[in-house]
Amino acid sequence: MGFVSEFKAFALRGNVVDLAVGVVIGGAFSKIIGSLVDDIITPAVLTPALNAAHLTNLSELMIPGTAIKYGNFISTCISFAIVAFALFMIVKAINSAKKKEDAKPVPEPEPSNQEKLLMEIRDALKK
Repeated sequence: MGFVSEFKAFALRGNVVDLAVGVVIGGAFSKIIGSLVDDIITPAVLTPALNAAHLTNLSELMIPGTAIKYGNFISTCISFAIVAFALFMIVKAINSAKKKEDAKPVPEPEPSNQEKLLMEIRDALKK
């Protein structure tokens, strides 16, 4: 098998295409979650805390006399917790939908021809 045909077989395999689609959708989803966290949830959660500390930005929190900005670290940790919770809720909703789908009753399989013939013989013997 030539190099080009081997690469084509690899690149067009179903799993690789599914993975590529997943990565692209994951990137887009990451932007949505990032915007949700950065533009909506974090300001809503942190604004009261920042006002109480008389700060306008969390990055202003730093150890005096050093370049250690522990405010950025706190902000990143809060963002991670929010993203993790959002993903947990999405996975929980998907699992719940799958459980409902799996809970649908499965119709009983129709008897095979052999079973039908045996039932006819049984019914005939009863008569």
